[in-house]
Amino acid sequence: MSHPVRKILTQQDLAAYQESPAYHDYITLITDLNASVIGVKTDDPDIVESPRVKQIVALLETLTGWIKEIPPQDNKLSRFGNPAFRLWYDRVKENLDDLHRDLIPEHHTPEVSAYLLESFGNRRRIDYGTGHEANFMAWLLCLKKLGVLTESDHQAMVLRVFVRYIALMRNLQFTYWLEPAGSHGVWGLDDYHFLPFLFGSAQLLGHKYLRPKSIHDEMTVEEFSRSYMYLACIAFINSIKTSASLRWHSPMLDDISSVKTWQKVNEGMIKMYKAEVLGKLPIMQHFLFGTLLVFDGGTLMDGQDDEEEEHHHHHAIDVTAKGQLAPDCCGIPVPSAIASASHRFTINADGRVNPKPGRVPFD
Repeated sequence: MSHPVRKILTQQDLAAYQESPAYHDYITLITDLNASVIGVKTDDPDIVESPRVKQIVALLETLTGWIKEIPPQDNKLSRFGNPAFRLWYDRVKENLDDLHRDLIPEHHTPEVSAYLLESFGNRRRIDYGTGHEANFMAWLLCLKKLGVLTESDHQAMVLRVFVRYIALMRNLQFTYWLEPAGSHGVWGLDDYHFLPFLFGSAQLLGHKYLRPKSIHDEMTVEEFSRSYMYLACIAFINSIKTSASLRWHSPMLDDISSVKTWQKVNEGMIKMYKAEVLGKLPIMQHFLFGTLLVFDGGTLMDGQDDEEEEHHHHHAIDVTAKGQLAPDCCGIPVPSAIASASHRFTINADGRVNPKPGRVPFD
């Protein structure tokens, strides 16, 4: 079984992908998972966890443990990606066979492992974005195609596996100062992620009391953040971006809060995900295809390793209020909010941040 390859290089390739079975399989998984968690709390004790789900959660917990074993390097002169991330990444890469042992057939390991590795960010740029998040979903899709996961696992795939993955990514982002991929995380609702908001809005459908505008009440957010993924994301944002209100540092989330119902929010999230993530060439040009996620069209990127290639991919360009070009994914110095907040907070294994002992949270 060979390593999957990139095949989306042009807008024509992307258009062809959007009409392909590979796209249909991926978006069907997203919508099915979304439907499975409507009205279901994250901390619901009755969610059924199959042995395979428990095995996958244990895998992610192992990776979280490795973060503690590989502390960030002394990097006081820079708030940019900490080079210790590469050591963590390399350990994952070296252990992919062991991580997948007893989970999938051995001959599928090279292909399936590629998606898992890609889901943690870019080793060279030390950044992370919605394209990496999509690779994690592609990994789950591969596991489902191999029969490791089934439709009966859908709730647990979101509320046990995906939630555990987000906690892992928060740890990686916070510990190693991963920069937002793209132009300041332009395709991520919180600089990095999209899907926690999509699935999280599904959890809140039909809630008797909580409304989209409830995200502006910090006590409500804190009280319900363990039960609803959407509010957990807002709580995380509030904990690291303390210098201004949500409307200033997260204007898109502020706009969404004015929508009347969670039903409308969720429907809009699905449309936005298709357009702003799956429909963006700078994201999808890094997506991989093989024998499990099959795309017969496109332009074969033969022999190129994203870690070794020169930086030929298209850059997302943003324009500041003064008309200047904003930093792109190559890392022009603007530190992430997480890097800026890291001297004041610590992070737990579950992805929640706490003030460091002796520090005032908002100093």
